[in-house]
Amino acid sequence: MIHLGAISETTATDGDLVIETNFRLSMRLLDWCTADAVPLIYASSAATYGDGSGGFSDDNSPQALAGLAPLNLYGKSKARFDLAAVERARKGGAMPPQWAGLKFFNVFGPNEYHKGDMRSVLAKVFPSAKAGQAVRLFKSDRPDIAGGEIVRDFVYVEDAAKVVLWLIDHPNVSGIYNVGTGKARSFDDMMIAMWKALGREPKIERIDIPPELAGRYQYFTEARMERLRAAGYDASFMPLETAVERYVTQYLDRPDPYR
Repeated sequence: MIHLGAISETTATDGDLVIETNFRLSMRLLDWCTADAVPLIYASSAATYGDGSGGFSDDNSPQALAGLAPLNLYGKSKARFDLAAVERARKGGAMPPQWAGLKFFNVFGPNEYHKGDMRSVLAKVFPSAKAGQAVRLFKSDRPDIAGGEIVRDFVYVEDAAKVVLWLIDHPNVSGIYNVGTGKARSFDDMMIAMWKALGREPKIERIDIPPELAGRYQYFTEARMERLRAAGYDASFMPLETAVERYVTQYLDRPDPYR
């Protein structure tokens, strides 16, 4: 079973709904996979790391997982399930023959169009960029970080899918693993790559972070990839510029973005 569905809105406010959808349903799926001996691969999230002040190590110890401080309900629900799965496994409780939680970092790429505000910034700004308008990126509301220094570990969806497929082919691998490139890049870098793919000069404007995200916004994410590499995953991850060019030229800048 590959379970990637969730309420992923970082601004969600209905705690009961988020916990029911992201935690309790996941627990029921874990129990079902255990009872029927079905491998379970599920999506966790880099949102579990909160503001990143504690680092981005995918340490599987219950103590490390319990010490995370997510900034929103989405991250809290994912962290809660990760901890429940690890504690059950550490205590020798019944588990599926394989179980793997993937802490996806900033995944972007084709077929994310249904995600509304949770689709990638690139997908959101592309129509205005195509029309020749400037793209709007957040200013920093922290004095120690400039607007152009807000960075993420952007990982192309093809690479994220390859990790899932690798786990299917390696049923002996269980645990919680980061999925990112291991290299943080700025939103400016992504936008400049988009403009280059369009053959145009970059146009970037700064806007204030909306009030609902103030104090709950990640300024830096960068996956530690040692554990996944140690488990045997040796494929490379696509460089940001290559991934953006592929996304723009093969999908976003075509009449049918699904091809």
